[in-house]
Amino acid sequence: MPNRLFMKRVLITGAAGFLGSHLCDRFIKEGYYVIAMDNLITGRIENLEHLFGHKYFEFAHHDISNYVHVAGDLDYILHFASPASPIDYLKIPIQTLKVGSLGTHNLLGLAKAKGARMLIASTSEVYGDPEVHPQTEEYWGNVNPIGPRGVYDEAKRFQEAMTMAYHRYHGVETRIVRIFNTYGPRMRLNDGRVLPAFIGQALRGEDLTVFGDGSQTRSFCYVDDLIEGIYRLLMSDYAYPVNIGNPDEITIAQFAEEIIKLTGTSQKVIYKELPKDDPTQRQPNIDKAREILDWEPKVSREEGLKITYEYFKSLPEEELYKKEHNDFEGYIRK
Repeated sequence: MPNRLFMKRVLITGAAGFLGSHLCDRFIKEGYYVIAMDNLITGRIENLEHLFGHKYFEFAHHDISNYVHVAGDLDYILHFASPASPIDYLKIPIQTLKVGSLGTHNLLGLAKAKGARMLIASTSEVYGDPEVHPQTEEYWGNVNPIGPRGVYDEAKRFQEAMTMAYHRYHGVETRIVRIFNTYGPRMRLNDGRVLPAFIGQALRGEDLTVFGDGSQTRSFCYVDDLIEGIYRLLMSDYAYPVNIGNPDEITIAQFAEEIIKLTGTSQKVIYKELPKDDPTQRQPNIDKAREILDWEPKVSREEGLKITYEYFKSLPEEELYKKEHNDFEGYIRK
């Protein structure tokens, strides 16, 4: 193991979340000292329990919307603190806006003070309901700033703008990853996103709910591929946004049938009204990732879904039937 006095140190915010916890694993594996920070408003401490007691890992329970202090040197900051599912940002819209604005400002200030390189987790949601397909990094998006999704979409767009301002004005080394739909172990089973929602319904013997007519598309990237892309972007010299995702596009209706086949259940698909401003198409153009990072996804959807399904099947029964707040009906009416 490396000498702690000479180890590089990384701060990962949102560390108890789905992606944050996988990033903690990756940086521990790469020989970094990892400081994991999370206020646990949507993160789950269980995602990090396997790292507790590791001599090069520490956890800080903190809300980055407030002033952030980290003692000692920092080499890298990865900003992954934010609610990311509709259930979450409908329930806590103000906190979603604050972590994208105040939280990002606090961390950029910390990066400036420490001379650290900072990577922010942006999202394909900055493209809104896109009029360009597939989405390239040069597309500015089609976002409703006052719709129910605006609290998340605009928080991320503001986050990108502030990051570029610190890069241009203060010379802070920054990186921006635009993350497309990602899945894998440690997703919350009932967080409202399409993949865990379908698998949860299948495991409970419920019909699978498709919002709209099912013709809207998504492109699903397995988490290991995403983490590899993020790591390569952090270590690159490229300061502008880069799409990281899997361009293998599928309709939601087709995806529901894949889940039924995977789980071996006999449920049918039922259709409900499409939520307001729900994107009709989502597919990344990853030419920049291929050219700059020499990256593209390796795990097929078939392989990744099998791993993810086995993870969900292994969860305690109470997790399967745990109900998280879901105001989709209210979301549709607004």
